[in-house]
Amino acid sequence: MIVRKLDDGSMIVVNQTDHAKLSGAFAAHWGNDAFARPEPRESAIRAAMAHDNGWLRYETAPAYDPVAKTSPSFFQTRTDAAQLAAFGWAIDWLTDIDAYAGALASRHRTGLYRGRYGAITQPAGVLRDELPDELQAFVARYEAGQEAALAALPREAFLVNYRLLQVWDLLSLALCLREPREEVFAPVPRSYADGGADSVELRMTPRDGTRITLDPYPFDERPLEVSLVYRRLPSD
Repeated sequence: MIVRKLDDGSMIVVNQTDHAKLSGAFAAHWGNDAFARPEPRESAIRAAMAHDNGWLRYETAPAYDPVAKTSPSFFQTRTDAAQLAAFGWAIDWLTDIDAYAGALASRHRTGLYRGRYGAITQPAGVLRDELPDELQAFVARYEAGQEAALAALPREAFLVNYRLLQVWDLLSLALCLREPREEVFAPVPRSYADGGADSVELRMTPRDGTRITLDPYPFDERPLEVSLVYRRLPSD
């Protein structure tokens, strides 16, 4: 879950699965004269919408700190055996439905422990210290599955889609984690040519509490209206 504490002591809580649906909305509307539409489109959208399904079980019974009177945000939760099993289940479930989407979601999950593989430089990925044995084994297992899948896929195009998935994820997080602020996302590929070499900086600028601008503009509708499911919890 994403937990935002407000100045009045209340909280805004966003499920990871709802944040992912917002990522999926960005994927579904990505593409215009300046940006290529994602291909294969349905698989890319499906991966964006389902990339955080591994949090489904946790979100039904999240941890709670009775002293702080809050649940931890996702980056404060423990990645224990049960949570790794849930991440694995979500990847396997999606792969059974759509192998391409499953490979993208798998790459996203392992990439979070690998600094997003350097695919995105702004905002910078988190470089983690040596991973615990259990987490190393998880990453190794699913990276091996990705390599097996890539043997039958166009690798360069897949890696462009992985980078796009990171952009959609980070753009959604930028709207879920805090009030909108000036942010830059880069490198954002405009097309699949030369492995996404034609890339730009995408700048987000807040206009008011419910509107932002993106430059250059990447969507097929102007303006694009999206919604987010959240809960506002009182301070006591």
